[in-house]
Amino acid sequence: MTYSKAHITSGAKLVFIASLSVLALTGCKHMEPGTRVAGWTLIDPAQRHPVLVSQEPTTIDIQVPSGAYGLSPRQRSRLVQYYGNYRETDDGTSRLVISAPSGASNEVAAIRMVEDIRKLLSDQGVKDSNIVVEAYHEESDPQPPIRLSYLRHVAHAPDCSKWPTNLAYEPTNIAYPDFGCSTQRAFAVQVANPADLLGPRTMTPRSSERRDAIWRKYAKGEATASEKSEDEKVSSRGKE
Repeated sequence: MTYSKAHITSGAKLVFIASLSVLALTGCKHMEPGTRVAGWTLIDPAQRHPVLVSQEPTTIDIQVPSGAYGLSPRQRSRLVQYYGNYRETDDGTSRLVISAPSGASNEVAAIRMVEDIRKLLSDQGVKDSNIVVEAYHEESDPQPPIRLSYLRHVAHAPDCSKWPTNLAYEPTNIAYPDFGCSTQRAFAVQVANPADLLGPRTMTPRSSERRDAIWRKYAKGEATASEKSEDEKVSSRGKE
């Protein structure tokens, strides 16, 4: 049997096309499970070792003797320091809770102290809407204290103690389990106010004194620019 040159050339083309099809199918084959390259979420320390933020109560006890007529100087100093800590960690949502004993022998003295505490906090700039007064009953203590509390944000550092692999041999070239954990832990320990990790702080009320003065001048049609002294005025004439 004899074959023409054109027949042989056509057959070679079919073999070549079939080979390309096999290579294309081989190139589209998915990788086996366990051999995929880690994504950025496995490399970013903030994703691998997140810093968790929760709220925990911070309390202080103020002893109330039966014959007391208000706060002592030492108790006032403790309260001012306590309020300073509250102000540094407050994000504008936490309230100061004053728990006063009820039904005890020092109930009358506790009422006087609560009034002093409210006045002291008010002098420090705390609004009445941010102060909550509640009563509690304590039978085990004949003279139970007044308790002040508020919820503060606490940053929980990740646990950096996972070393299951040999760092000298990593054929997949992916980050080891503890990669970036120490940095995240140091960040959680050093952050001044963990509430900042949840979002920006609230703004303080604006100072409206100057704005009101300008608006009154504008409503009357007067010049709103502030007056300048002779030294502050700029002359357009050159020196003669």
